[in-house]
Amino acid sequence: MSRDDEQTREARRILERISAESDGAAMKVVSRTAARGRDHFGAADADESDWVEVWGTRIGRAISLILLLGAILYLVLYLFRG
Repeated sequence: MSRDDEQTREARRILERISAESDGAAMKVVSRTAARGRDHFGAADADESDWVEVWGTRIGRAISLILLLGAILYLVLYLFRG
């Protein structure tokens, strides 16, 4: 076996390992981000013993999301109208 064959085989093994590790890492980032968003809009950080605070936080965050999406839509429409 030549030295080039050995280096080629080692390089392929390393690339396969990196590929396998990076596929799992991307899914972890996506699932972690989705969980953070769910917790944020579900008011997981509010005092659960106070139902008014929990629902007030949820409603406030939902309204802020709707206003943000409306502002983005308005900006996009404004820019495309010229």
